[in-house]
Amino acid sequence: MTVSMVKALNDGLRQALADDPHVLLMGEDIGRLGGVFRVTDGLRKEFGDLRVVDTPLGEAGIVGAAIGLAMRGYRPVCEIQFDGFFYPAANQIITQLAKLRHRSAGRISLPVVIRIPYGGGIGSIEHHSESPETYFAHTAGLKVVTCATPHDAFHMIQQAVADDDPVVFLEPKRHYWTKGEVGPAPELPLERAVVRREGTDVTLIAYGPTVPVALEAADVAADEGRSVEVVDLRSLSPWDITTVRASVHRTGRAVVAHEAAFSHGFGAEVAARLQDEEFHFLEAPVVRVTGYDTPYPPSRLESDWLPGVDRILNAIDRSLSY
Repeated sequence: MTVSMVKALNDGLRQALADDPHVLLMGEDIGRLGGVFRVTDGLRKEFGDLRVVDTPLGEAGIVGAAIGLAMRGYRPVCEIQFDGFFYPAANQIITQLAKLRHRSAGRISLPVVIRIPYGGGIGSIEHHSESPETYFAHTAGLKVVTCATPHDAFHMIQQAVADDDPVVFLEPKRHYWTKGEVGPAPELPLERAVVRREGTDVTLIAYGPTVPVALEAADVAADEGRSVEVVDLRSLSPWDITTVRASVHRTGRAVVAHEAAFSHGFGAEVAARLQDEEFHFLEAPVVRVTGYDTPYPPSRLESDWLPGVDRILNAIDRSLSY
């Protein structure tokens, strides 16, 4: 079945609602409107306004209410309308949602999913194109995942809802309308990475919105005689270093690409771990291709700001020429 990522997410949420009466959706304009990106379109009509809840415009209240509901046995799925809107909810996410299991010595689980459209590439205005993944990945107690294909969108959202830990589910908004095949079963557990393309010369590590760019760069590199293996991390916390390690053992080189800033970005963690644990397998330093250490730019400049195919190919050249 070929569907868009939006349809895959919509179908995945519908399946989660149908499978478990304790699952409910909450967020701004997710009911009557079906969400600004239509991810929840039609679900209120099908499951009612007690399970698909239009909330007031207050992100802290959405997450705070979800925490209370989870403590009463529900599995809330919250939608934060845009990435730049999560900051008012950060206190609830970091000081409450992430910590309650440890604070209660494991007696209280909070199976809450926080869905966030993230990343750039849609020509939007300020606060609508950010890459906040490192804020969450740095917070112990949260799982942080991101899908790059409709297949993963459909299955990973259901895996996230079924998880007993809080999951931050990052959706690459510029690929919402990208279509792809959705198979009947998930390829992997939620926390596992996947090799999207095999290669022998260099490992290119990406996630979320950068995966299609990485695959396009690998195609161009192949035309130029270079074999690039592309690894889609899928989960940032925990992250699957085992799959990355095996790939680097095959290629001896690594390039990490993501939209978030260079300094303190997730690529810094990948580079540090590889150079700490796999130094003797590396033929070159790990190279990072990222957004810049600035606030996200006006939309007319974002194509220069985002890591595109040319910048990734330059990074591959730097690694191979070392």
